[in-house]
Amino acid sequence: MEYCPLGKSDLTISRIGFGTMSLEMDQLVSERLLLEALDGGINFFDTADMYQQGRLETMLGQSFRGRRDQVILATKVGNQWRPDGSGWDWNPSKKYLLSCIDQSLHRLQTDYIDLYQLHGGTMDDPIDEVIEAFESMKKSGKIRYYGISSIRPAVIREYVKRSHIISVMMQYSLLDRRPEEMFPFLKENQVGVLARGTLAKGLLINKPPTSFLNHSAEEVQKAASAIKNISSPKRKAAATAIRFCLQDPAVQSAVVGIRTAEQLKYALDSMSADSLTDQELSVLLNSTAVNYYDQHR
Repeated sequence: MEYCPLGKSDLTISRIGFGTMSLEMDQLVSERLLLEALDGGINFFDTADMYQQGRLETMLGQSFRGRRDQVILATKVGNQWRPDGSGWDWNPSKKYLLSCIDQSLHRLQTDYIDLYQLHGGTMDDPIDEVIEAFESMKKSGKIRYYGISSIRPAVIREYVKRSHIISVMMQYSLLDRRPEEMFPFLKENQVGVLARGTLAKGLLINKPPTSFLNHSAEEVQKAASAIKNISSPKRKAAATAIRFCLQDPAVQSAVVGIRTAEQLKYALDSMSADSLTDQELSVLLNSTAVNYYDQHR
């Protein structure tokens, strides 16, 4: 496994992160998978308080009891479930954010969270209040660092300018290159990128082609074929897709959604696979058009 510091923090994270959103709600099955990942070198685990209405945080807390010091725990906040469970609403108020941290700490069975992330964000939010909330949690020792999960350029720039975020989680893959325009800015400001969605819902490796974002099914097939054509038994398609995301120096970890032992294996295998050559990277970059996020510019 490869490791690197996250942004300008002293957190050293694995370059493959474990995304927990799709984990089975079976403690024994998922705990076995989580511990296998930890034993395989993954130390960065990402979740959110809204996943399974907090039950995933509870599962992680149970799974890592006795091994908390080996784990970098990241969770997210800002989406508030409605009382009837019918859905959730965005709530970035200082009062709400401060009310959530103790609940997450309890569910995760820990005294602190390594990385607490705002689970979204818009230009209409009370950004100063959000920052005040995170700084208060940091000062109290309940969190070590904070970041945001967003691909909105204007939102990202505001937080980089006005706060002490160390990371931005962004959906990034060969089929979703919207974050690329922000990479130089984030690299310059020592803010680490955590890439999620690196396999584009499986469309880059094994799912039948269908339209994705502004790409037609034919364009999706072209990207998947480019990945397949430069893959090999030593670096399978999933590893190639993940390595594409890790190739940019701004990206410090690919947070891969893992649900099965097979998915864990291809995530771990991507770290033992060869990096892309300049020629291979050029093939992939030329297989898709760059797309741009058109809101919150």
